[in-house]
Amino acid sequence: MKKGQIIEGTVQRVDFPNKGIVETADGVCVVKNALPGQKVRCAVNKVRKGKAEGRLMDVLEASPLECGSPCPHFGICGGCTYLSLPYEEQLKIKEAQVKKLLDAVLCKPICVKESTPEGNVSDENTYRFEGIKPSPVSFGYRNKMEFSFGDEVKDGPLALGMHKRGSFYDIVSVTECQIVDEDYRKILRCVRDYFANLQDRGMDIPFYHRLRHTGYLRHLLVRKAAKTGEILVALVTTTQVARWKTDSEVPGDNDTESQILEKLKQELLSLPLDGKIVGILHTINDSLADVVKSDETRLLYGQDYFYEELLGLKFKISQFSFFQTNSRGAEVLYETAREYIGGYIEAAEQKVTPHKPDKIVYDLYSGTGTIAQLMAPVAKKVIGVEIVEEAVEAAKKNAELNGLHNCEFVAGDVLKVLDDIEEKPDVIILDPPRDGIHPKALEKIIRYGVEHILYISCKPTSLARDLEVFLARGYQAERAVAVDQFPWTANVETVALLSKGEILSKKNKG
Repeated sequence: MKKGQIIEGTVQRVDFPNKGIVETADGVCVVKNALPGQKVRCAVNKVRKGKAEGRLMDVLEASPLECGSPCPHFGICGGCTYLSLPYEEQLKIKEAQVKKLLDAVLCKPICVKESTPEGNVSDENTYRFEGIKPSPVSFGYRNKMEFSFGDEVKDGPLALGMHKRGSFYDIVSVTECQIVDEDYRKILRCVRDYFANLQDRGMDIPFYHRLRHTGYLRHLLVRKAAKTGEILVALVTTTQVARWKTDSEVPGDNDTESQILEKLKQELLSLPLDGKIVGILHTINDSLADVVKSDETRLLYGQDYFYEELLGLKFKISQFSFFQTNSRGAEVLYETAREYIGGYIEAAEQKVTPHKPDKIVYDLYSGTGTIAQLMAPVAKKVIGVEIVEEAVEAAKKNAELNGLHNCEFVAGDVLKVLDDIEEKPDVIILDPPRDGIHPKALEKIIRYGVEHILYISCKPTSLARDLEVFLARGYQAERAVAVDQFPWTANVETVALLSKGEILSKKNKG
C-alpha cells in the first residue's frame, strides 16, 4: 500500500481501542470507527514498517451484525462507537479485545527476576479469564456529561453538545443523546435555546473559539446521581464579555451578565425533571486549554455538591470530584473487586468479624476513596493516596459521612509519597489513570513484596504493559475479568488479581 491510496475491504475485527482491522487485496489496513463485518472504503494516510493506517471514507455495506441505531446523532457525534450493534455483540467485541491483550502477556513463557535462589526462571504463566460483566443499564447510564458550546458548521447557529467525529472544532447538539437520561436532554436544550435566543435578539454572547481563544460560552457540566436523583449544573464561561448591551428597544435586552444568568437559573429551575436540581454554578475558566476547569466558581443556586449512594455507602460529590461515570456499573465493578480480594480480606460488607482485622491496605490512585471505604470494615487500616487534593478532601469527608474511622487519605503523587508512609501494606489495590502506573512508582510498589495485588484498569493496553513488569518480578496473574462501564463506547474496565506467594511456592518446589 502507498500513502494516499484508496482501498476497499472488509473489517475482520476491531482491536482495542477502536482499531478496525481491514483486509484488502493489497494487505491489511487499520481504520478507526469501523465495525466488524462492514465493507468499507478508506484512504491510506500512513504506511510504516509495512503497517498501513487509513481514514474511513464510506461504509459500502453494513455489517450483518448491525441492527440500526436508536440515536439520530450516531455516526456524526464522536461519543459512541458500537451503538448500531446489539448490546450482546458489543460485549463480545470488548471481551475479545481484553482477552487478546491479556493472553499476549499472560499466556507465554515468563522470566522471573530476583524471586528464587536459582535466579531467572522460565515458566508458563496461567490465569483464568472470566469474560465480561455487562452494565446493569445500557442506556441513560451516565452520571456526568461535559457538553461544549460551538457551531456545527462555520458561522452556523449556536450548538451545545459533543464534538463531531474526527473534528476538533465542530460541535453537534446532542439533544437526543441516548447514554444520558431525559433530564440531561432537557437541561441541554434549555441552555442552548436560552443563549441562542439572546443571540438572535442581537446580544453579543459568542461561544469560545478554540483556535482564536476568544468568546464567552465554553461548557455545560451536568452531574446527576442515579440513586438520589440530585442534579448539579455548572455553566462554564470565560470573563471575555465583548458587549452585553444592545441598541434593542426590547425590554430586557440591556441586562447585565448577572441578570442574564439569573434568568437562566429561573429557566432551569422551571424545567419538569424526574430528578431535582440541588445546585447551579457559574464557573469561570480563562485557560487556553480546552478543558473543564475552574479559576473561580460562583454559586447561583442551592449548593455546590450533591449526594450519591453506592453499595450502602453515601458520597458527597462536587463538580470536579472523580467518581465513576456509571453509578450502577460502578457497583458491579466494585463488587467484583471486593470479591476478587475477598479470599484474602473478608468481604467488605461483613460488619462483624470473628477476629480483629489486622491487614493494612493501600488504595493507590484512590480518587474520592470509594474502594478504600469498601475495604475499611474488614481492614485494620486503609491508606489511600491520590494526587488530586480536592478528591482527597472529598474522600476524608465521605469516610466521616459513612462512620469509617480507619481510613487515611494522603494527597500527593504515588511515586513521591510512598516513602513517607510508615505503615507497610499487606495488600495493595491499584486503580491508576488511563496511562497506567509510572515505571518508577511501579518498582516501588513491587518492592513492598505484598502477597496480593488487585489492579483495576480503565485502559487494558496500559494494564497489559504493567503486567509484563509484574510477571518479570515474580507475580502471577490468577484471575481477570472485563467490566462494561461504558456501553456503546470503545472503553472498558478490567480487574486483575495478582499473587506472589503461589508462583514462589511453585518455583521452590521445582
